[in-house]
Amino acid sequence: MATQTRRQFLGTTAAAAAGWAGGKLYAAGASAKPGPNDTINLALIGCGARGAGQVMPSFMRLPGVRMVAVCDVNSKRLAQAREKAGGSKVAAYHDFRKLLEDKSIDAVIVATQAHWHVLITIAACQAGKDVYVEKPLGNCIGEGRYAIQAAKKYNRIVQIGTQQRSQEHYRKAVEIIQSGQLGEISEVKVWDYENWWPGRGFPADCDPPPELDWDFYVGPAPFRRYNPNIYFNYGYDWFKLSGAGHQVAWGVHHFDIVLWAMGVNWPVRVAAFGGNYAFQDNREWPNTLDGIAEFGPGPVAKHGFVLQYTMRIGCRRVKRSHGKCFYGSDATMLLDRSRFSIVKEIHGRKKPVAEGHLINPEEEVLPADDRFRHSEVFLQNIRERKQPFANLETGHYATNIGHLFNISWEVGRSIQWDGEKDQVVGDEEANALVMKPYRAPWKLEV
Repeated sequence: MATQTRRQFLGTTAAAAAGWAGGKLYAAGASAKPGPNDTINLALIGCGARGAGQVMPSFMRLPGVRMVAVCDVNSKRLAQAREKAGGSKVAAYHDFRKLLEDKSIDAVIVATQAHWHVLITIAACQAGKDVYVEKPLGNCIGEGRYAIQAAKKYNRIVQIGTQQRSQEHYRKAVEIIQSGQLGEISEVKVWDYENWWPGRGFPADCDPPPELDWDFYVGPAPFRRYNPNIYFNYGYDWFKLSGAGHQVAWGVHHFDIVLWAMGVNWPVRVAAFGGNYAFQDNREWPNTLDGIAEFGPGPVAKHGFVLQYTMRIGCRRVKRSHGKCFYGSDATMLLDRSRFSIVKEIHGRKKPVAEGHLINPEEEVLPADDRFRHSEVFLQNIRERKQPFANLETGHYATNIGHLFNISWEVGRSIQWDGEKDQVVGDEEANALVMKPYRAPWKLEV
């Protein structure tokens, strides 16, 4: 059952609130003042646009951290990331296993494609490194528990890159939802809209560029030949080898906030529908998808609620193209990275406009300049040896919802979900999709 007792819920909420001090979020129980400012030696594994272009720079701007190594199976990207990280004084590795042998490295950023996230996280924990792993946690549901087990077994600090958990306006929004100010919440809508029309076409499989070790890139996934749409133009999210569509890559951010706010961990029933309706190309996941997840009773929605997710990449004709909306009996909250706004409900037969004036004006809260707070939080957690608020369990639950939509879509029917066991109930075909096979010699071992 995807619920918590009221005592568990209040304890979780109190721990989260305790992590905020002086406008900054630290791990629950951590001191508001940083400990000794020892320099943290950090390494980057995965030097693509996200890793080398966004995550690594977010750490390099902070005091007390030094980039000492980079790793990628693409020699050009590796050289570019090394230069950005500091030049020849930074070690460069083709194989992440060699990087993890370096005893001087304290922590690693795992910014590879999703099919590598869990395997490298486990290896890093085994090597005694703390880990910042990009979302989603894994490329299938079954991987997540292995990462959780590894972090506990080797007593490592592991934070997932769901950075919205460290932003103040999200915390405020969650506090309002949990306080009951919206009334009885019966539905939450989540959406991801882009316009990538007319698609990427149908390039043929071919040889990879000479700088790319394609076999190592494929790694634990079932082997398939190189195709430029997989590797370039953010295509990795749309092929089963390395991703699972926006419903996982983007959806994980939204679902993480919904689960946090509503005090639940998983749905009990899921259904999804979609296809390549916007345009035709060789992507393997649909470019248009709608999913519905039903949740049982919880501390906020005492009678349960429905989450409705919509994804399309053929039209972005909305002002706030990635967001979520909580529908309560007393008020509705619209929440995204730009702000949250609340409109109170008009009860009875009253009209929202009286004598030319709105009687239920929208209230807005804008975000603080805290885009890099998630990186600060990770460093503080390392120094304090405290587990992060954005931990592997929260990442696992948030990642799973998008994968459940995909499983329902693939089998063509709704599914019942047992979140305690991570199993589809009464449907062997669907349950077989919970775990993807690993290609030899790669193994999931903790």
